[in-house]
Amino acid sequence: MLRRSCIAAALCAASLAVAGPGAGSSLIAPVADGGARAYEPAELPSADRAVVRKSERRLYLMSGDRVVRSYRIALGLVPEGSKERAGDFRTPEGVYQLTHRNAHSDYFLSIQVSYPNAADLQRARRNRWQAGGSIMVHGWPNSLRHPPDYYATADWTDGCIAMSNADMVEFWLLSRDHMPIEIMP
Repeated sequence: MLRRSCIAAALCAASLAVAGPGAGSSLIAPVADGGARAYEPAELPSADRAVVRKSERRLYLMSGDRVVRSYRIALGLVPEGSKERAGDFRTPEGVYQLTHRNAHSDYFLSIQVSYPNAADLQRARRNRWQAGGSIMVHGWPNSLRHPPDYYATADWTDGCIAMSNADMVEFWLLSRDHMPIEIMP
């Protein structure tokens, strides 16, 4: 119950942050209505895809060619090169989709990436490797094993894409299921 309350509070805080400057402490914006003050909900930006640039350690939420949001990310412990097999600590490269959302993972919110795709499976079979899986976009671990600065500045995942919890809440709100995610070197 406490975890659910924390997530709800974080989602509310992120909604305020997403509403943008001038929104104050309200999720609603004033609208002129014949002299009376009426309010309507602030609109969240719309994103149609995510782009990860591993070399920049950035995840971009895009609407067409326009960057809607940009986040600092951490990658797998071996950030260079594409994931080839289970246990290589690399983050995959290619075009995937955001599939399953998990509000109860071992990390603060997580969204599964559809790795491995057909090309990943073919490469793994050709080399007699296990392709691996469970690649996620997620926040920090629920139980920190290192000081917070470590998670904020180092590549620390087994191959996932990680961001701060505050950024993960916003990403959770602005992304949608089956949205494409392109992971580039």
